[in-house]
Amino acid sequence: MNKRSIALSISLILLAAQVFAASPTAPLESLKQQVTARFAGSAPAMWGERVPGVRTRLNTDEKVIALTLDACGSAKGKAVDARLMEFLIREQIPATLFINGRWIDANPELFRKLAANPLFEIANHGIQHKPASTTGRSVYGIAGTRSVAEVFDEIELNARKIEAISGVRPKLYRSGTAYYDEIAVQVSQSLGHEVAGYSLLGDAGATFSAAQVKVALLKATPGDIALLHMNHPEAGTGAGIMAAVPELKKRGFRFVRMSEYPLK
Repeated sequence: MNKRSIALSISLILLAAQVFAASPTAPLESLKQQVTARFAGSAPAMWGERVPGVRTRLNTDEKVIALTLDACGSAKGKAVDARLMEFLIREQIPATLFINGRWIDANPELFRKLAANPLFEIANHGIQHKPASTTGRSVYGIAGTRSVAEVFDEIELNARKIEAISGVRPKLYRSGTAYYDEIAVQVSQSLGHEVAGYSLLGDAGATFSAAQVKVALLKATPGDIALLHMNHPEAGTGAGIMAAVPELKKRGFRFVRMSEYPLK
């Protein structure tokens, strides 16, 4: 067998393993064993929001922007900005909703309604909103996952939770804090999830005023992914989005879900 044939065979084996890992029908424990064995001994060398494999933009030159709204589910983050969500529905503004498992538990009926609305796509924000580390790294005072097995649980348990309620398995994952090491990104990919970063910081963790959110969004360029929050009605996020959307429309922008375009 020549080198080209060997390389092709290896590629097919890796592809088969990834397809198996992404299968929603695989028993949880056997899938977990496969994934942890696959990454056993892997040591991360990177940590941050833009490690290799994190997708930060839509791969297009069209004047489109993806609004992504996180629902984090922390003790102070289980609410919903009802006025914002009503505005998006009334104005028919698509968005990608990154939902944490604890937020689902706090808002089960609302989650069902949002998941059933074709205007929105539901994405995975982890079962406990942890930074995606394979070594226990923390950021912003939030402890990260401590191993490949914990990264697996953070992603897969919430993926199955979302699918059990909505009938659709999510294909996008954003960790709590949007921080990763590169091994955690590969774990996510092996579970059939693209890792969703961002190119436009929309509300700085729901700390921006409405004016600051509007200014941030009006800096949009074609293909931007805007990081925002839907779980802090007391913040300026909702008012800022509602102020920016009409102006962005005047400038010729369309709003899309992340899955409508390839990512880069």
